[in-house]
Amino acid sequence: MAARMKELYTSEVAPALMKKFEYKSVMQIPKLDKIVINVGAGDAKENSKVIDAIMADLAAITGQKPVPTYAKKSVANFKLREGMKIGVKVTLRGEKMYEFMDRLFNFALPRVRDFKGINPDAFDGRGNYALGLKEQLIFPEIEYDKVEKIRGMDICFVTTAQTDAEAKELLTLMGAPFAK
Repeated sequence: MAARMKELYTSEVAPALMKKFEYKSVMQIPKLDKIVINVGAGDAKENSKVIDAIMADLAAITGQKPVPTYAKKSVANFKLREGMKIGVKVTLRGEKMYEFMDRLFNFALPRVRDFKGINPDAFDGRGNYALGLKEQLIFPEIEYDKVEKIRGMDICFVTTAQTDAEAKELLTLMGAPFAK
């Protein structure tokens, strides 16, 4: 799968971007740098097993071991102390990144009920795209019976593109199902 995505980039995506944006050098062609997946768990402060369950789910989805994230500051209103585990993240690069992207665009997102495409306006102005999912159940690796709580996740596609237009074209050519 990952080899197919990399092959798609070198054979179709890169030449199309070179032609459309009229780059002078092949080094100017934007490419996908990494994908960061983040799951926040506010209820982890009462129950430490929540983080372990999220880590197991993310490891199954991505094929890579996630790392916990910690609170940077204490917030009394949230009963949160500095250093508490409050989430989990995974940074994917290389083969695993392309494999995850292929599974997300071709298997997981079409399983979302009433799916009309992902929001084409969620770019940050510097060529990165952020996508939020409401539940982890859309991935085929997650077994519905073993899930104790449905959790969402943030997925951020970090590209080397300089503008949002370049990044959108890159992701579109790589198979991102943007809403029309």
